[in-house]
Amino acid sequence: MRIGLAADNGNWHKSRLLAALRSLGVEPVLFSLADVAVVTAAAEPLRVPGFPDALPDGVLLRTIAGGTFEATTMRLGVLHALVASGVTVWNHPVAIERSVDKAATSLMVARAGLPTPETWVFSRREAAADLVAREARPSRPLVLKPLFGSQGEGLMLVERPEDLPDEEAVSRVYYLQRYVPRADGLWRDYRVFVCEGRAVAGMIREGDGWITNVHRGGRPLAWAMPARAAELAEAAAGAIGVDYTGIDLVEDGNGGYLVLEVNSMPAWSGLQQVCETDIATAICRGFLAAVRGAHRPARVVA
Repeated sequence: MRIGLAADNGNWHKSRLLAALRSLGVEPVLFSLADVAVVTAAAEPLRVPGFPDALPDGVLLRTIAGGTFEATTMRLGVLHALVASGVTVWNHPVAIERSVDKAATSLMVARAGLPTPETWVFSRREAAADLVAREARPSRPLVLKPLFGSQGEGLMLVERPEDLPDEEAVSRVYYLQRYVPRADGLWRDYRVFVCEGRAVAGMIREGDGWITNVHRGGRPLAWAMPARAAELAEAAAGAIGVDYTGIDLVEDGNGGYLVLEVNSMPAWSGLQQVCETDIATAICRGFLAAVRGAHRPARVVA
């Protein structure tokens, strides 16, 4: 198999995936989506570094190289072009687009009938301010999140309309979600790692503040994952169509869980500290099985 690993940053995750692929008998080509070119004068216009004679059979995506909106659009276009050429891409670019856009994620999770905190998305500050005036108060804040963002960056609690930043500060999108506190006062939520539609690992994330992401100082704790949490995470992954994902859950106060987020490029260094499953191996085994199941001839590059 001709396998590419697209991983632009995060040396720990990159090294784990490289080691897992090699342990499964595959020597991947490491490349950046930023270095893929389109050359229409050739028989195959898509040029992937490290694959001079044919497109890869599969591409495992860890991260997309950062850059401008235009650069990100091009890189997603490259992934779509690879899929259209018969290349197996994990995660699929459609799933990435659905999950990186929190509004799209909330829309699809809600349409699937899955429990999730009340969420509102507006383009105008006036509409967001009206919502905050109706729904928020000091004892019942809303969470304002950047539409595109991860690892707990840019989150803020909103209690009054005047707390809202101006439109330019939020790129003209107000994504507001009901804050769901725990009855016991702990700052705690849950991460479930789903691969090939199955919950393979989970952890508690506990913090000294309301943002519990491990990247922001949250503590990963071992968790005996209940079946209802695993089933909800699996259903959320299916609603978005992700091949592997980190699903963030909170308790609903009634013995169940709510879906907070679906991550298509999840980190798992914290989770790996508290679970026995080798997550990188689970990802790579599932990815290679998908590549083998595709049964396609290589596309020749002239």
